[in-house]
Amino acid sequence: MLEVEGLHVSYGGVTALDGVKLTVPTHGITAVLGPNGAGKSTLLKAIAGLIKPRSGRITYEGRALIGMPPEEIVRLGVSMVPEGGGVIRELTVEENLRVAQMWHRDGGDGRKAIDGVMEMFPPLAARRHNAAHSLSGGERQMLAVGRALVSRADLLLLDEPSLGLAPKFVTLIMRTVRKLCAERGISVLLVEQNARSALSIADEAVLLSAGRTVAARTAGELAKNEELWHAYLGY
Repeated sequence: MLEVEGLHVSYGGVTALDGVKLTVPTHGITAVLGPNGAGKSTLLKAIAGLIKPRSGRITYEGRALIGMPPEEIVRLGVSMVPEGGGVIRELTVEENLRVAQMWHRDGGDGRKAIDGVMEMFPPLAARRHNAAHSLSGGERQMLAVGRALVSRADLLLLDEPSLGLAPKFVTLIMRTVRKLCAERGISVLLVEQNARSALSIADEAVLLSAGRTVAARTAGELAKNEELWHAYLGY
């Protein structure tokens, strides 16, 4: 579904990505792991059209994304959930979901889509009319994922969805991501510091360090490679 090849991104004179290559299979999850400063978030921003690469290629279902406006990339079915969620704190849970439907691509039943998010995340259903600023960190992360779902995304770009969350919310978020692939056919590019959680649900895994791809394996193979874990993930 998504292919990235030879991607180079610089901020001023600093190279953030240096020839990164990866793929995201249809209906699959690719985890992107690595230490702080490896370029993981920069990779997602480049795919979402938020920053312009110096060179390289990004294709989504055969269409070149580099140079395309971010809003057009969303309309194609690519939705990014940034670190920290990116919800509108002053709006209620339901209002956040309604706003996200501005990017609804197929004219389907908006109410059904919102109800589907509530069913998937029971804590949100209980706080449907509460302002987003009153939610816990885990609930805001659920709402951020829900916003992407009601926009009818086919590819989710998730940036550190477990950051700062209690273990019970980490488990729920990861389980839901896996369920989205299995039941709804959504593909996911998952950037995550919690390597063990990410590898437990991923199909493929890419390890970045200093902006370069140092390993690209199946998730199971990378999980068993103690040498890479010690060298790059500190385990």
